[in-house]
Amino acid sequence: MKCKSWPVGVCSWSLRTDVAGVAKAMKELGLQHVHLGIRGAVEDASGKQLETIRAQRWKITCTMIDFPQEDYSTLESIKVTGGVVPDGPWPHNHDLFAGAAKVTAKLGVKYLSMHAGFIDESNKAYAKKMYDRIRALADIAAGEGLTLLLETGQESARELRGFLEELDHKSVGVNFDPANMILYDKGDPIEAVRVLSPWIRHLHVKDALRTSQPGTWGSEVPWGDGQVGIERFLAVLGEVGFKGAMAIEREAGDNRVGDIKLAIDRLTAACK
Repeated sequence: MKCKSWPVGVCSWSLRTDVAGVAKAMKELGLQHVHLGIRGAVEDASGKQLETIRAQRWKITCTMIDFPQEDYSTLESIKVTGGVVPDGPWPHNHDLFAGAAKVTAKLGVKYLSMHAGFIDESNKAYAKKMYDRIRALADIAAGEGLTLLLETGQESARELRGFLEELDHKSVGVNFDPANMILYDKGDPIEAVRVLSPWIRHLHVKDALRTSQPGTWGSEVPWGDGQVGIERFLAVLGEVGFKGAMAIEREAGDNRVGDIKLAIDRLTAACK
């Protein structure tokens, strides 16, 4: 499926199933493209999961690695556990990322995404740690011929842009998630596209409603029911010349396949 010139896929983790289940759901949805979570394949020493993935006729637009310690239960918990932030798990997570880079390269995919964790320039020691760790992972990605994509999240678009400009690494880009700008209450996703456009290589199709209580999560809702705005989002992608793929992500609700199908239908209608 394509929306205008952009391939449309699904985030495998949204389906909450194994490789065979993802394949079955994608066939039912009529999708060939996937943003593929690969921690299971990295941790499978037998290599069987990687071979199962290779046997699929998928077009993998990007892989994704998450980290075992990440706790999304509250904004405060993810602030201290997200991405490369915590010191204790860092050696293991460094190796986990290196394994993910190797798996991604074996699959012939050029992008590997992750959440970096909370970026805070006000604390110089903390900021240096973040720069050093992301640079180390970007070097690993570059060594495998990949680009590391940092997903939008706990910082504003201007803050993330400042981090990327200071990092100045050719193998780092952005996986843009418009809903995360709303969920974390970090600004307008449309303006964020304009700010981050030089780095956006891949994106998520996800929607949300902003919180009315500062310091708490917003609410994720089906695509088209939130505050992103389908028409204006597609318009700004055209405006900035986005050339990547988009993957439908749904991380809430009990009707994931139904909500993904609704997103497909609404994209199809908007992309005519």
